[in-house]
Amino acid sequence: MEATSATPHDVVFLFDCDNTLLDNDHVLADLRAHMTRQFGEQNSARYWEIFEDLRAELGYADYLGALQRYRQEHPRDTNLLLMSSFLIDYPFANRLYPGALDAIRHVSQRGPAVILSDGDVVFQPRKIARSGLWDEVEGRVLIYIHKEQMLDQVMECYPARHYVMVDDKLRILTAMKKSWGERLTTVFPRQGHYAFDPREIASNPPADVTVERIGELAGIDLDGLLSGGTAGGA
Repeated sequence: MEATSATPHDVVFLFDCDNTLLDNDHVLADLRAHMTRQFGEQNSARYWEIFEDLRAELGYADYLGALQRYRQEHPRDTNLLLMSSFLIDYPFANRLYPGALDAIRHVSQRGPAVILSDGDVVFQPRKIARSGLWDEVEGRVLIYIHKEQMLDQVMECYPARHYVMVDDKLRILTAMKKSWGERLTTVFPRQGHYAFDPREIASNPPADVTVERIGELAGIDLDGLLSGGTAGGA
C-alpha cells in the first residue's frame, strides 16, 4: 500500500475519497433510510447521536465503532447483524461520482494518483476497495486519522517535486497549503455538504483551482492545472 521511490516524481496527484471521488452523502442517506426501516426512528436517531459523539471524540467517522457502542445499549437486538452486513456489503461502486475514474486516469498521464483519506482502519479501506478505487490507483492508498498532520509520511511514501491535492474540504486544502506552500496545487470540487458550508467558505481562502464536479478534471489542461490555475477558478 505504501510505496517508496528513490527518485522523486515530477508530480503526485492526491485524491480525497468521501465526497471527492465517492458520493458519501448519498451513502449516508441510504444508511439512514435503512436504519429507520430496521430499527425505527427513535433507535435510528440514537445511533446517529452515538455516531456524532464518536466522530467528535476520534476526529473521523467510525460507522462500525458507533454500531458497537449502540450494541452495548441494545445487547438483545439481533437486527444489528443485518446492520453490519448492510455496511460491509454496500455497493460503493454505484456511488462513485460521474467521471471520477476518468479524472484519475487523465491526471495519471503526468504522475501517479494516490488516495489520501481520513478514516478508520476497517471500514474505510473496505469502502475504497469495493468502490474500485483501490484497484484504479494500483493500491496507492493512505488512510490516516488527520491526513493534514501526516504530510511528512506522505512525502516519504510518495516523494515528488510537486503535489496536487483534490479535496472537498477547504480547511484541509488550507492546512496542506500552509505546510507545502508553492509545492502544492489545491483543487476544490464543489461537491457534498462540506463544500457548501458557509463557515468553511468564510474561514478559508479559495483553492488554487475550483471545479463544480470531479468529472471536470478528466478534461482539464494539465499544464494549466500544474501552474496553479487562477485562485478560486478553473
